[in-house]
Order: sequence, then C-alpha cells, then structure tokens
Amino acid sequence: MRRQLERQALGDGAPWLHIEVARRMGERLSVIRLQPQLVLDWWGGPGGSREILANAYPKARHVSVEGNEAWRKLGVSHSQVPWWSPRRWSAPQGAFLLETDPLPPGVELIWSNMMLHAVADPVSQIERWYRALESGGFLMFSCLGPGSLRTLRRLYSDVFASEATVDFVDMHDLGDMLVAAGFVDPVMDQEELALTWASPQELLAELRQLGGNAHPERFKGLRT
Repeated sequence: MRRQLERQALGDGAPWLHIEVARRMGERLSVIRLQPQLVLDWWGGPGGSREILANAYPKARHVSVEGNEAWRKLGVSHSQVPWWSPRRWSAPQGAFLLETDPLPPGVELIWSNMMLHAVADPVSQIERWYRALESGGFLMFSCLGPGSLRTLRRLYSDVFASEATVDFVDMHDLGDMLVAAGFVDPVMDQEELALTWASPQELLAELRQLGGNAHPERFKGLRT
C-alpha cells in the first residue's frame, strides 16, 4: 500500500476518498475548544487535509509527517510561496518530516486521515502518537473498518476463493488500543459511504489508487 501511495505522489495527489473523509472529519473540529499551536498531520500528503487544517488553525504551526520521501518532497514543493505573493505573509508556518525523524515537542493535535489501516502494527503507532502529544492535547484519526468494501470482498471470495483485502480493525478494538496507550475517553464514530462507478475499469483504477490488494496471502501470479 505504501508503494501505491508513493506512486500516487507523482500523479494526481491524494485519493478522492481521502479528501472526502478529511472534509467530514474536519467538520468535527468545531466542537474542540483547544486551539492548538502545533499541529502534526500524519501522512499529510495522501491524507489530503492540509487546506482543512490550515483553515481551522491559521495561526498554528503545521508539521506534516510523511511515510516516504516522495510525499515529503511533494509537500515541500507545494508549500513554497513565491516571493511576490501576498500569501507569504499569511501562509501558515509548516515543515515536512519523515516518520523516522525525531518529532518536535509541544504537539497539541495529531491528525491522521486514512492511514492507520495501512500500518502493520497499529498498537505501536498509537503508542507513539500518545508519547508525542502534550498533556491536554488531542488525537483525531480516520481509517477503514471491517465493513469496508464488503460487497467487493464477497464477490472476490465467491469467484477466487481467497481474500481481497487485509482484515481491517474494528473500531471498538481501536478504542481499547487507545485506552491501553493512555488516551482518555476516546470517542469512536462510524460512517458508511456507498459508491458507484460507471465501469469496472474505473472501479479497479480507484482501488489501485487506494492501495490495491495488500493482503499478504493474495494470489501472486496470473490467473487462468
């Protein structure tokens, strides 16, 4: 999935689904009283949330933590404001890091849109988020759940007798992981989006954009 997203960094930007989920998650920021001074956007490039976070917290310092060098370079190039543009006085201060880089102190919001389901060890990821946050800070994230792509998964299983995707983690299990890591009073929410496509080719193209079949036991060769 990381390889697919790295290719995407060279093409059309964040997937449409990520942008839509980011918009819906951004609507919930209005209920948070805290105005963070330092925002960490985890996998900010493929998450498609930079404009939403910049509008929500225009005075904050924004740091994108990217999963690969391609997205980091893309973020740096897009963030550069021409010397003649009035935006150079108002554009939010930002930086671009890799996941392997040390994280800055004073983080009050960690935002992660549509990335946790692509992590092999979500427990370790959640624990790292907890360690990075200041006391009183908050975490907002979204990811795919067990009901994702269920129609396609059922069809794939009937035709090929194998799994089409990894097993996505249930949100109640994610809540338990958050509590075990030290987070207080996690609020879990679920939304279902029903999508249609004009052709099977368009469907497959979007699935590849989202990461393709990342199941470790997927069929490796050509089918008859």
